[in-house]
Amino acid sequence: MKDTQGAAVARPSAVSAETGTRARVARLILEHGPVTAAALGERLGLTPAAVRRHLDALLAEGMIEPRTARPRGQRGRGRPAKLFAITDAGRSAFEHAYDGLAGSALRFLADRLGEEAVTEFARSQVSGLIGRLRGEMQDVPASERVRVLAEALSADGYAASASRAALGGEQLCQHHCPVAHVAAEFPQLCEAETEAFAQILGTPVQRLATIAHGDGVCTTHVSPPRPQTIDESSKETGR
Repeated sequence: MKDTQGAAVARPSAVSAETGTRARVARLILEHGPVTAAALGERLGLTPAAVRRHLDALLAEGMIEPRTARPRGQRGRGRPAKLFAITDAGRSAFEHAYDGLAGSALRFLADRLGEEAVTEFARSQVSGLIGRLRGEMQDVPASERVRVLAEALSADGYAASASRAALGGEQLCQHHCPVAHVAAEFPQLCEAETEAFAQILGTPVQRLATIAHGDGVCTTHVSPPRPQTIDESSKETGR
């Protein structure tokens, strides 16, 4: 398509597809970053040139930032790989539109009824997750419970993942937090969520980092399940 001056004009459908692909690139960086351009291309099936075009646009918009990969082991002769990570502005683009209203509501609640009311509200917000998963976890092997929780959190918009922790136990990571801005002012939201994880998984957990406090990812260490004693096993099986 050309304008009256003969210059090429992008069709609306092409612009829409370009924008959609760029959003997918940004979300992958949010969920899996810091990540290399090559890894992005492989996941999305894009050519290096296409990946570079989207990365350049996201860099220009301030949505992502470049980082240098830390070498592991012996450094080779080549240049260190360049990684791309989401910025605060990029993360904000994925935030819920009602952050301001939610913050105002919680401030009103705290002013009128005190901080304990905010704590009760935070616990009520995660009660639905507890109700959905606590019973389900009884039929899930202990080794799979963190993964199941991560999938449930991802479905709720938290872009969560589960992995083995280097020093034992497992690590639950949430790469996105829809309420991060509000949680920065009201840590009761993070505290209630951590309590909920412990109840759902049936094992102690420890919050190591949160997006609300400026960390790149919300990270929770999950202790290994406590071995059952003979008496406990007998109670569960009814023997």
